[in-house]
Amino acid sequence: MLRYTLMRLGIFVGCLVVVWGLVYSGIAPRGLGDSNYMWVVLLSLVISAPISFVVLRGERDRASAEVIARVDRAKANLEANRSQEDVVDDAARPQGRAS
Repeated sequence: MLRYTLMRLGIFVGCLVVVWGLVYSGIAPRGLGDSNYMWVVLLSLVISAPISFVVLRGERDRASAEVIARVDRAKANLEANRSQEDVVDDAARPQGRAS
């Protein structure tokens, strides 16, 4: 998951550098007044999102599989603990007396 996050951040930073260069070279429009920095960041986010979606598809699927495996492992551990508790609890209870 960390690898996916770092790759996504790298794509965003790359887009930020490209957009920054385009805005300051005059190819892309500048923001109004002091909003230029916000404009560059928002435009970079809008551009990097679809790029990340397409380029990182395999990495996203791999990260998702890891998360699913962890959840399944945690569920199995919880179920194993529950069954152990049931066995111990059943062994500790006194057996019913026949009348």
